[in-house]
Amino acid sequence: MMTDRFEQIVERIGAVVLGKHPQIRLALACLFARGHLLIEDMPGIGKTTLAKVLARCLGLAFQRVQFTSDMLPGDVLGVSIFDQQSGRFYFHPGPVFTHVLLVDEINRAMPKTQSALLEAMEEEQVTVEGETRLLQPPFFVIATQNPLEYAGTFPLPESQMDRFLMRITVGYPDREAEKSILRGAGTQKELASVEAAMTKDEVSEIQDEIGRVHLSDAFLSYLQDIIAHTRNAPHFHAGLSPRGGIALSMAARSWAYMHGRDYAIPEDLKAVLLQVAGHRLRSAKDRVEMPENRIRSIFEEVDIPV
Repeated sequence: MMTDRFEQIVERIGAVVLGKHPQIRLALACLFARGHLLIEDMPGIGKTTLAKVLARCLGLAFQRVQFTSDMLPGDVLGVSIFDQQSGRFYFHPGPVFTHVLLVDEINRAMPKTQSALLEAMEEEQVTVEGETRLLQPPFFVIATQNPLEYAGTFPLPESQMDRFLMRITVGYPDREAEKSILRGAGTQKELASVEAAMTKDEVSEIQDEIGRVHLSDAFLSYLQDIIAHTRNAPHFHAGLSPRGGIALSMAARSWAYMHGRDYAIPEDLKAVLLQVAGHRLRSAKDRVEMPENRIRSIFEEVDIPV
């Protein structure tokens, strides 16, 4: 069964990223939904390791770029360099030309460099010096972000945040997992020994199949009621946009598929709402992000259609 295969992948990744099975499942659901993932947490939690082992386990090419305040868009997308012998310019592709791109500490780069990723994330192509170049699917961006209270960070604009299907936090390991880490588990040696459980073609096939997961009229009505609630309830500054609604439907489809169903149910929305909507909803009072309990309360305030 496909469900068993997904759980095997979760276990394989979990052997390196210890004690984080829920976050691993969400990351997989995001990738299979053709989305992009933002991981927001403190340094040293294991964000980079999760991205590396995820790519390795799915048989995908991997590139990492460390964002800094002096980084330019060409450092990500690539540049054309003049060759004196031939008298021609040759394009040298940047790290964006891969399957899984890890953008480490995305909020340490200037906004101009952050926005260089927009076209790649939205259209799976980049335009450099007037020429458009396609990226090879599957293309998946995992960006890590330090909390904004850290010095030297630049907040991501809402247009950039909206390009991420999900935002998750990794968090501290539990006591048992941390004990294993202190003993030496989850090392680079173990990461290097992880074998691929899929090929890139299989990943693309799963992405296509997820797009065909059935959404019933009742499910769509429930999803619309949730979206309308975020737009009309007085405690939200602004509700979910149509793009946010599409993100919710795709994440729910992916979650349903990973759990062995070719149709989505309300429980799939409950599983992914916080990660999909958390970075899109703000408080009407002070326009800061809505607290988790307020977002979760949506399910108490919106009835499931019968």
